[in-house]
Amino acid sequence: MDHSDVLDRAARPRVADGPAFDLTLSKLLRPPVRPGTIARPALIERLVNGDAPPIVSVVAPAGYGKTTLLSQWAERNSQAFAWVSVDEADNDPRVLLTYVAEALHAAEPISGRVFDALASPLSSVYGSVLPRLASAFASMTAPVVLILDDVHLLHNPECRAAVSVLADHVPAGSRLVLAGRGGPPLRVARLRTEARILEIGARDLSLTSAETASLLRDAGITLGDADVAGLHQRTEGWPAGLYLAVLAIREGGSPGQAALSFGGDDRLVSDYLEAEVLERIPQRQRAFLTRTAVLERMSGPLCEAVLDSPGSATILAELARSNMLLVPLDRRGQWYRYHHLFRDMLLADLDRREPDLVPVLRHRAADWCLRHDLPEAALEYSIATGDVRTATRLVERLSVLAYRQGRLTTLQRWVRWLEDQGGIDGHPLAAMWASILAALTGRPADAERWADAVDRWQRAHPAGSADPYLEANAALLRALLCRHGVEQMRADADAAVQGFAAQNVPMPAAEALQGVARVLCGDLDGGEASFEVAASIGEQAGAHETLAETLAERSLLAMGRGEWDRAEALADQARTVLRRARREALPVCVVQARVALHRGDAAALHQELLNAQRLRPVLTYAQPHLAVQARIELVRVHLALADLAGARTLMREIDELLKRRPGLGTLVSEAEALRAYLATQRGKSVPGASALTAAELRLLPLLSTHLPVPEIAAELFLSPHTIKSQMKSIYRKLNASTRTQAVTRARDLGLLEGLRPAHARRWSGPRARALVVTDSIQANTSRACRRPARAGSSTDRGAIRAAQRAGGAEARAKARLTSLLSVCSPAEAAGLGA
Repeated sequence: MDHSDVLDRAARPRVADGPAFDLTLSKLLRPPVRPGTIARPALIERLVNGDAPPIVSVVAPAGYGKTTLLSQWAERNSQAFAWVSVDEADNDPRVLLTYVAEALHAAEPISGRVFDALASPLSSVYGSVLPRLASAFASMTAPVVLILDDVHLLHNPECRAAVSVLADHVPAGSRLVLAGRGGPPLRVARLRTEARILEIGARDLSLTSAETASLLRDAGITLGDADVAGLHQRTEGWPAGLYLAVLAIREGGSPGQAALSFGGDDRLVSDYLEAEVLERIPQRQRAFLTRTAVLERMSGPLCEAVLDSPGSATILAELARSNMLLVPLDRRGQWYRYHHLFRDMLLADLDRREPDLVPVLRHRAADWCLRHDLPEAALEYSIATGDVRTATRLVERLSVLAYRQGRLTTLQRWVRWLEDQGGIDGHPLAAMWASILAALTGRPADAERWADAVDRWQRAHPAGSADPYLEANAALLRALLCRHGVEQMRADADAAVQGFAAQNVPMPAAEALQGVARVLCGDLDGGEASFEVAASIGEQAGAHETLAETLAERSLLAMGRGEWDRAEALADQARTVLRRARREALPVCVVQARVALHRGDAAALHQELLNAQRLRPVLTYAQPHLAVQARIELVRVHLALADLAGARTLMREIDELLKRRPGLGTLVSEAEALRAYLATQRGKSVPGASALTAAELRLLPLLSTHLPVPEIAAELFLSPHTIKSQMKSIYRKLNASTRTQAVTRARDLGLLEGLRPAHARRWSGPRARALVVTDSIQANTSRACRRPARAGSSTDRGAIRAAQRAGGAEARAKARLTSLLSVCSPAEAAGLGA
């Protein structure tokens, strides 16, 4: 990702708000077909066949020409090809899917909503990102071949599940091609049964005797028929083995001896490389090859720095000209990588001959990358070397950027590596960022654990002896987690504001938390003043999420004072900020829902409640003030809609949060009033979609994948028994009996994105103001809107009854609303009553 300054930027249309991070664009370029490569017309004919299945699997060990075959196919075919060369860094679903989105966008422009979901750290991969991308793929107007090469490098379960989902959305005439050394992450048995997969294996890719002879002739090597047959037999047609034999002969080996001595079994390749290739090239070139194999990517200056040899750039250029299994990464001849098979063999040779040199070379690579503004590459080399100190410093530097880019899986991998290496304890800034980012992404246990590490560091450092910047960050973290009540939160927020001001560091989050603490302590005017400062700093600093959440807090204050015009204006500003930044935030959804309820906008209210359901699992006890506040406001909305089931579900979550964080000031009394009111309600409460718990909402998107229950349990760090219990509850609330029905129902209701049925609901019309987010009321309201009653019509009695039921729901909602006024402030009650 950090090599973007050395890569060609292909001239192709880009969406205005494209990827959130710089791409290694060479990964999106089709590898060129090398001169002298043997053509594979029979295999290509199978691929170009118009009746071929939509999924193509090319599986074979290293060196069988998988990439070469696909490149030849693309070169001969006029169809659009979208190519992604997968590498280890793609084991982050947002990274992988960003490359897939870019590849498809180069073939045919796709919706910017795909990139919006990819850019938002809080958007669900399974709930938003993948459904939007799959829909974009399925909706392409012209056939396209999407190739994921080296897909065996994907070991992240989310990435493998994402590929499986994409396989279900290949449009007619298009193909999804997965090439790798192992079986693809697909339900291959089912695809075979459905005749939806074409499989090409090592036997298909092996060269025939005639092709072996042709390869030798094209290389200018003359062998007798017996020697050709012997070489083909010993290599079993393995293309890489034959190419290595050609290299050996070119370097001075005997053609006949190459045929006799080569062992085609890939376990003998390293020995063959040693005896027939590396031994025959000059020592200087051999040292260059083996030592630079530690590099993921090579340039002349990087090689010179790593080898501490001024002539290394010249050797790299010579090797590139000799076609020594180098893959160019740009069109200027500056950056290369080794063919994967060749690199594996070189690393094995280096590990045998100079094992102590490996960490030294990687350390030099990290230093060079740091000097040339490639911090992420430096971090990966530091991790490979085990350099905890440098890696910790780089994680501290890159954490916020990775979060803003949505690369949460990558960020979690870095932090877990540091923790495993003891790089969290004793490094307070790394622990602080790890805790804050865990809190923001809904991982409260991690947030608590790393916050404890900060506390241990502070206890070991007397007040005033530590770095003031670290002290300010520690106070900010304590205020965010609010583990000791709102009075302590207020003191911590004040300390953070003062500490950052003394360092002249703009930190709008500190002022925002100060405002929240003041409001929760009953100081509304003081809270408003802090929010104004936070909004001003946030706008200047480009802190979009903090700015939007601050505007949402100010909107709630305005609602409490009955200033609905101001509240609506602030809520709209918050939404605009988030849309511009391609971000999401539950507090903004909540105030938008309150505003929509006030003005009777049923369509907007419905959408905001759906958005709130998707985002609710992220707000946990790691951000207790926001988690409880948002749910209290949602309880009020659901009560106004006569949705007792939804309100009670939220109330139970509030109670659980208050057990963990009991000292939340005025929120406690608000929750008590709502709890008391709910206790008086005896109406029928049938759990529906609105009654899904945060845990069930977290699970729901995973049901849309092909992951089995044990893998889902591992993904969520829960037991399979717990997952099965939650699935049963989801089925009951969605009126489904199977996993497929539950996913279909969730998509129909808008809880999951993706391809929607043609009869998807449209909420509009005056009767929709009676909208209640339980299934029965939804059905009545939408039916009344679609089929307006016509008095005296005997043929439309169903519509009349539906309208009457919707009207009854509206009357019941108004009755509930009257009772609800008792738990609101006078000004707020006046606003709701309107």
